[in-house]
Amino acid sequence: MFKKLLFKFLVYRSDAYNVHKVFAKYLGVKIGSNSRFTGKKISFGSEPYLITIGDNVTITPGVKFQTHDGGVALFRKEYPGLNVFGKITIGNNVFIGEDAMIMYGVTIGNNVVIGARSVVTKDIPSNSVAAGVPAKVIKSLEEYKQSSLLKGIQVVSASEPERSSEILKKLQKKS
Repeated sequence: MFKKLLFKFLVYRSDAYNVHKVFAKYLGVKIGSNSRFTGKKISFGSEPYLITIGDNVTITPGVKFQTHDGGVALFRKEYPGLNVFGKITIGNNVFIGEDAMIMYGVTIGNNVVIGARSVVTKDIPSNSVAAGVPAKVIKSLEEYKQSSLLKGIQVVSASEPERSSEILKKLQKKS
């Protein structure tokens, strides 16, 4: 009980760049350097020790990691103790959008963007953008970069009032 309370307290007190240390220590998730969690409603499932996350990974709110197939419970009368587990491996330089679900046995390569609310059921190759239910590669990372450069705006202001003013002005010029 004390360990769980301490864990919740440490998660609450941690910022996006340090909360991974709390998860790694108390849950067994292996997490590389410079990775961050931008929300606190991330689920590492019942076997967090099966999850490996690389360097420079961003995991947004609501992301779920599913390390097992709970449906096999239907067969437990016939096959007591039957379970299906799988490791989840996330490469380096990966962005996982809000409410995405990463299923057991999946490897996500390096330099990958996973779209919000996607369900990743199969491996995603490096240098790609994947989205959908089930998630499929929809473009290369280079194609995503080029479209982002066409649509994007450069924002250099650090303070919130200046930043919002700069964003609004640049969006008005684009329309």
